[in-house]
Amino acid sequence: MSGEAAAATGDATTLRSSAVTVNGVRSPVLEAGPASAEEAIVFVHGNPGMAAHWTRLLEPAGAFARAIALDMPGYGGADKPRDLPYTVDGYAAHLTGALEQLGVRRVHLVLHDFGGPWGLQWAADNPDLHASTVLINTGVLLREGWHALAKVWRTPVLGELFFMSSTRGGFRQFMKRTNPPTFPMAYADELFDLYADKATRRAVLKLYRNTPAGPHAEAVAPRLREHPRPTLVVWGAKDPYLKLRLAERQREVFRDAHVTVLPASGHWPLADDPAGVAAAVLPFLREQTAAA
Repeated sequence: MSGEAAAATGDATTLRSSAVTVNGVRSPVLEAGPASAEEAIVFVHGNPGMAAHWTRLLEPAGAFARAIALDMPGYGGADKPRDLPYTVDGYAAHLTGALEQLGVRRVHLVLHDFGGPWGLQWAADNPDLHASTVLINTGVLLREGWHALAKVWRTPVLGELFFMSSTRGGFRQFMKRTNPPTFPMAYADELFDLYADKATRRAVLKLYRNTPAGPHAEAVAPRLREHPRPTLVVWGAKDPYLKLRLAERQREVFRDAHVTVLPASGHWPLADDPAGVAAAVLPFLREQTAAA
């Protein structure tokens, strides 16, 4: 494994770009805050996503802690090998290698969408490094089946046809129909552009087909209960994929979790209510990093 040095310029909130390579798979990295700190806030995007989607939280978090986000394999500017095992365990292992390279020994996780299973698997595997967790429309999805779009992706041939027939206009209409009025169409275009990469499409289909939703949740839940950590749950009430009932259900795993509901937001709170996300997440992170 090897890493690329960042160009550390500007004040604490200036973003720095670098990259890590774990077992031959390269991931771009964005950072803010003190570059050598062993304690860090680590932002993990979901499907689709990339490190840049965390910028509105990365920069202000860098004022009081080291803050890191990376493109996970198959997404954004990261490598997308055809033969990579796109599994939850595989992504957790990639995160482990990336944090080792970056010299991080204490982690405050901020997770969204499929970043939840990836990051929580990492937390279950590394309890001594796990300090706190923020869950944004994600978590341990107990007693919950796949949503309709996920079922399409999990179905051979049908998933491939879905991507082959997708157009920007059709995707915009789908996002407009399934998300609240506050959802910006410019963000829909960003997501469509991520899905336009054929290698990303292949990664998405493999990931969903390799992940048994119920069994994974049932397996990771008891391991997380064994090492309770401060947890904040932030949920867009109008999420069409992961329903609001799942927000309160996180207390079945994270017993003392604080739950914040964003009433006008959907599955993408960073896009349709960035101020609400920042107001909930940044004070929690400031408190957790100060308590270390």
